[in-house]
Amino acid sequence: MGFADIVGQDKPLAALRAAFANGRLHHAYLFFGPEGVGKHTAAVAFAKAIHCSELSNNFCGGCTNCKRIADSNHPDVRVIEPLSGKKEISIAQIRELERELNYRSFTGKRKVAIIDPATLMNLSSQNALLKTLEEPPADCLIILIAPNSGGLLPTLRSRCLRLAFAPLARQEVVAYLVTCHGMNSTDAEFVAALGMGSIGAALSLEKDDLSEKRRIWSGMLSSLKGRDYHGAMIAAEALASNRDDALKFLKWAQSWYRDLLIHAIDNHSDDLINLDMRDQIAQQSAGDNVDRNLWAFSQCAGAAARIQRNLNRRMVLEKFLFGVVGGR
Repeated sequence: MGFADIVGQDKPLAALRAAFANGRLHHAYLFFGPEGVGKHTAAVAFAKAIHCSELSNNFCGGCTNCKRIADSNHPDVRVIEPLSGKKEISIAQIRELERELNYRSFTGKRKVAIIDPATLMNLSSQNALLKTLEEPPADCLIILIAPNSGGLLPTLRSRCLRLAFAPLARQEVVAYLVTCHGMNSTDAEFVAALGMGSIGAALSLEKDDLSEKRRIWSGMLSSLKGRDYHGAMIAAEALASNRDDALKFLKWAQSWYRDLLIHAIDNHSDDLINLDMRDQIAQQSAGDNVDRNLWAFSQCAGAAARIQRNLNRRMVLEKFLFGVVGGR
């Protein structure tokens, strides 16, 4: 057990281990990158390495401190997320955190706060946290976790040491799914491809359910041509009815437009994510506008981020689909 057991992410983990070795831990970090690639896992591992009673600059996973951190009941480690039934991290939560960080550590080591996802802090919460980062209490460490840094105040970002977490290699995800979740290799290859480098996304996919949804979604996108804004409105309304489905659609749509772009360059490529849908990809790619597909590919992540920030789902999806039918 230790940093070596975390899948991928060699660069950010090397930076953390070097900080330990040099005794130069920063007071605030921003871990950013796609969801499900190990940011939260690395943050919890970081906290364990600080408090582990058995290892130095690493963690054993079996000592009392490691176990209490894993169970979310360590007195010096807090994970801040929206309260049950709430959509944002409130200013009251940040002020309570600030109060706790000013107390002396129970263990004599650093107090650690993990804010995940940091982009769900509202403006007041971010400004309150900014005051803490400007004058951090002694021996505290704050880790912000976000899919990207765009939803955070520039002044907040500037006070954090930023570590980028990249999508994992497909075979790393496959190996993890087979070894740690007992998935057969065929299913693991399928969901790993659609997870696009995210273990979290791959684990959330239900193969049979997703196969049907992909068929529906690909048919819907194929039909939205020729400035069919009315059709785009109907599609957006249907997709917006369920938040999780809307996010899954945008995640899949990113893979779909990626595949269309790859097929336009090399129609024999085996690097397609939706490899089992090669015929549909070939059919749609034949009459498609590459600039439109490139625009659509570039917009998927931003649309998903806006839905995650609780903007109106129907309006976000309408704007995205209007761009698709408008030939952007």
